[in-house]
Amino acid sequence: MNPNRTYKDSVFTSLFSDSEILRELYSAIGGISLPDDVPISINTLENILVKDIYNDISFLVGSKLVVLIEHQSTINPNMALRLLMYMAETYKQMIKEKNIYSGKKVSIPYPEFYVLYDGVDSYPDKATLKLSDLFEYQKELGLVEKSHPLLELEVKVLNINEGRNCEIANRCRKLSEYSIFISKVREFMDKYNDLLKAIREAVKYCQEHDILREYLEKHGYEVINMLYYEYNQELEREVIQEEAFEDGHAQGLKQGHAEGLEQVYKEKQAIARNLLAEGSTPEFVQKITGLSLDEIAGL
Repeated sequence: MNPNRTYKDSVFTSLFSDSEILRELYSAIGGISLPDDVPISINTLENILVKDIYNDISFLVGSKLVVLIEHQSTINPNMALRLLMYMAETYKQMIKEKNIYSGKKVSIPYPEFYVLYDGVDSYPDKATLKLSDLFEYQKELGLVEKSHPLLELEVKVLNINEGRNCEIANRCRKLSEYSIFISKVREFMDKYNDLLKAIREAVKYCQEHDILREYLEKHGYEVINMLYYEYNQELEREVIQEEAFEDGHAQGLKQGHAEGLEQVYKEKQAIARNLLAEGSTPEFVQKITGLSLDEIAGL
């Protein structure tokens, strides 16, 4: 793994950024057997869909472009719109050497979109998000509605939590083991109420039970840092992006916002202390936690 991206990658992208693992994963979620001679190449655009954490993987399967996104919290209803913007940027980069205003046809890869959901909220095994679900109702605007939208984008959402979509998990061992690993992190979090300890215990458990063992033995320290950073960023986003309540609840919302940010800050201090105790440099701790060097020196 590139050390300059360690604290930005998610465990998901780190694990699945391998062409042969992606071949197995795509075959499983697509319900097909992808021949070995079909080329797979990764072309992810960093930091397009999710701020601060790269948890999306874009790759070419032959002439087909597939975008995978891991989703930890509640499914975003605007995902189809975000993917439309992502694809516009992707196609722009792919054809930058070609003249789209000439009379010559420009070929672009056929796209497919998947969200692999592993959040804690109840969600069906499979669902579909559509761009057209976001359109304003034409009848309300006094316009004639089209029988089919002239612009559409569909995203398949698959629940990959442990015990869900078993037929997919059975066809892709890495995905199944990843789901177990995430489940164990939550299990130990409930037990210890300490995120860092929960991640460490989950890593230890999975190594002992031959779950992602080779990957965790090779990248265990990075996994702990990535997952800790990832979960804290998720919490911070939820606090910051919380929707405003009615005016009568505004003060309570403001207080909750402040308490949430304070909790995030305390957890960042905790990981900083642990990393310093294990011999990490202040500069590395700064990358992982986002704390300033002065704050780290104070610890």
